[in-house]
Amino acid sequence: MTAALSNFVAAYGLVAVFVLMVFESCGFPFPSEVIMPTAGLLAATGHLNLYAAILAGALANLVGSLIAYGVAARFGEPLLLGPGRYIGIRRHHLELADGWFRRWGLWAVFIGRVLPVIRTYISFPAGLAHIDLARFSILTFAGALPWCAFLALIGYVLGRNYDRISRPIETAAVALAALVALVVIVWYLRGREPRGGKA
Repeated sequence: MTAALSNFVAAYGLVAVFVLMVFESCGFPFPSEVIMPTAGLLAATGHLNLYAAILAGALANLVGSLIAYGVAARFGEPLLLGPGRYIGIRRHHLELADGWFRRWGLWAVFIGRVLPVIRTYISFPAGLAHIDLARFSILTFAGALPWCAFLALIGYVLGRNYDRISRPIETAAVALAALVALVVIVWYLRGREPRGGKA
């Protein structure tokens, strides 16, 4: 899944970022933690504009959240827990988001946008409660923007410093492989040693 999402973003750029982030906000299991860092990495290598990628991600989150809000407001839990289970929506997801929403009210929409799992499902209880759509939209975008920026910047920084960090990573990988090989050889040789018998 991770490789497929990364390849899709690499192939289709901002369109892929937008489409995948819309689906992510609708409850599909497409993690923004993969999509946005990949966009940042592509920006670091000159294939995307960093600011455009961040804006595309945040706007897509808003569009997806409005779709999720509308579905929940119109059809309620029977649709979410019925056909919704085929895209990964579970009752405990809704209960987690609902508990967060009941505790924090409208601020849950803003704060929930920077929390894994909750951010994906917070639109559903908001739709079920029919909260004010304008305020929901503003808080959704305001919370999605820093989240998308943070993840994209991670990918961007890693991409910019790849030459600096790749050598230590490769060295560590070689050392680990050598250690594993040594352990296997020792284990093999010890297993072939003749066992001492009684005289």
